[in-house]
Amino acid sequence: MALLSVLDLSPVTGDATQAQAVRETVEVARAAERLGYHRFWVAEHHNIAGLGSPAPEILIAVLTQATSRIRLGSGGVMLVNYSPLKVAEVFMELEALAPGRIDLGVGRALGADPRTAGALRSAGSEAFEHYFALLCAWLLDASGKVPIGPEHPAHDIRANPSGPSHPDVFVLCSSAESAAWAGAAGVGMVFAEFIARAEGGPAVAAYRAAFQPGPLRETPWAGIATAALAADTAEEARRLDAPRRASQLATSLGRRQRFRTIEAAEAFLAEHAASPALAEIEARSLAGPPDLVRARLDEKTAQSGADEVFVMATGPSLESRIRSLELIRG
Repeated sequence: MALLSVLDLSPVTGDATQAQAVRETVEVARAAERLGYHRFWVAEHHNIAGLGSPAPEILIAVLTQATSRIRLGSGGVMLVNYSPLKVAEVFMELEALAPGRIDLGVGRALGADPRTAGALRSAGSEAFEHYFALLCAWLLDASGKVPIGPEHPAHDIRANPSGPSHPDVFVLCSSAESAAWAGAAGVGMVFAEFIARAEGGPAVAAYRAAFQPGPLRETPWAGIATAALAADTAEEARRLDAPRRASQLATSLGRRQRFRTIEAAEAFLAEHAASPALAEIEARSLAGPPDLVRARLDEKTAQSGADEVFVMATGPSLESRIRSLELIRG
């Protein structure tokens, strides 16, 4: 089986606050390290009531001190919302705190609605390729791999702190086209199945076909990220997964909604039982007893050809999320 890693969105569960959700992510990271997961990534979202973390770089800094072995990273930094120099500096500083343990996953999306993106002064997704080129140049220069030459527009501008290593760079993708772009750029790629609502195999194939070795990566590395929840019985897994399915259905119907209780989620799902959108969500849900979930993840790995699978840590409580990760690892 491929390597198993964890993606955590800092979900706000039950009656918890967003601040509590951020603190719970630290506990999930400690559990992931104890259980032997390969990486632990945190996400960036803005102006979404059900998700707690808009600043993955701050969470990663905390996690460098709360863990000792597991790789830590962003899944991801929405690059066009920021100065690429500042992103390079932040992640070189994280690399200084935890050498050899930092991943920089970047996305071309905004992680926000258009009005919020305006408040962030986002440059827009069309700026991504230019920003990405600058970011990579500063990372390579700061680590001493490929110094910026006098002909480069960033000549005489350095990303500090410099050091002997730089974060491993990934592009987060939701289409085969963006995956192929990541391959041509010579970096790692992770396909977000839970966003694209599609299997990752075509994206992984497009990435491998387009991959060009470069100073950031000599060989291709492809991951897929999927939502999964394991519980002791199939009935319990389905019950615990109800808030996630209900929230996803609400989003597909054009409204964001957080379900504070399993009962409220189950009532919403029953109300929309005939919805074609719900049928699609149900077909793609990966929730069940541990043997079933592990078998489905093995099957997904084999079909996609991925090197790594990121399990999105879902569940209606901190305890259920950690228990799910325990059962998936076996």
